[in-house]
Amino acid sequence: MSAFQGAVVAELESPTGQVALDSAFYVAHLRIESDCYKEIVKAGALIRVKAPRQMGKTSLMARILHCGTEQGYQAVAIDFRQADGNVFAHLDPFLRWFCANVGRRLKLPNKLADYWDEIFGSKDNCTVYFEECLLPQIKHPLVLGLDELDWIFSHPPIANDFLPLLRFWHERGKNEAIWKKLRLVIVHQDVYTLNANQSPFNVGFPIELPQLNQSQIQDLVGRHGLKWTSKQVEKLMAMVGGHPYLVRMALYRIARGEMTLEQLLQIAPTEEGLYSDHLRRHLLNLEENQELLTAMKRVVAQNSPVRIDTREASKLLPMGLVKMKGNDVLPLCELYRQYFCDRLRINQ
Repeated sequence: MSAFQGAVVAELESPTGQVALDSAFYVAHLRIESDCYKEIVKAGALIRVKAPRQMGKTSLMARILHCGTEQGYQAVAIDFRQADGNVFAHLDPFLRWFCANVGRRLKLPNKLADYWDEIFGSKDNCTVYFEECLLPQIKHPLVLGLDELDWIFSHPPIANDFLPLLRFWHERGKNEAIWKKLRLVIVHQDVYTLNANQSPFNVGFPIELPQLNQSQIQDLVGRHGLKWTSKQVEKLMAMVGGHPYLVRMALYRIARGEMTLEQLLQIAPTEEGLYSDHLRRHLLNLEENQELLTAMKRVVAQNSPVRIDTREASKLLPMGLVKMKGNDVLPLCELYRQYFCDRLRINQ
């Protein structure tokens, strides 16, 4: 039977990167998005979107920022991967880059030379630049989206100062009119350990993106022009769970006529399959940390949940490799179990 089982409802889109605002293939989490839209209109709001890679964090952030613009707000998205490597050499060039970047996207002139005074230190200079230069020049609130915040975690001297600064601005937004104009949306996979009174990860409005459920996947199947039974959806979910990227990649390739569901499932957990790059990235990340590699071996070797060290679980979870079952963990999906059992030479 042909993989083209129905009329495609929209032009197919490769399921990589942010899902466009007008995409027919974006799957909404209605309650989560409704909560975010209500939160972002609050003075001094801070929304924290947490999930592993390729779960839809950036796509959700884009929609929160779009909601802001529909309210007449200014919206700026900063992706820390855009910065040159030398920006992370020290706190001062990083904060200068950050201020200049926000200003540029607001189409405001660069006045760093007028506000940066080495006597007061970089954090104070950055705060004053927002307080006296950027925020006063815009009539409406600013929704500032900070994507890939984890990018700075590998630079502790910067993370140790910049993250508390975000917390400080949020706290000021509770009482000071100028800071009420700033609405923060921070997007991250992991949580950076800081003093509880300095961390931005224990304040504001937390969001953790879930996997897709069967109803959402069935709807997405239809959007790809495929006429599947519930049993076919269940077969796909048995392999990849409700992981948004893994599901969309499967539907995209099947809707293009490149393979059938049965062919996909047969080679999915192999280097021949369509997930090879995704799986290989996870394997290489594990091989960089022997403790995590050992823990993952234990997890995939069993067909039931496994108790591992809390520290190891707290690292595997944001990587998107496992899920919790009470205090125990198990692979996020069967795809990961089969792939790692083979590549790590584990006999079940």
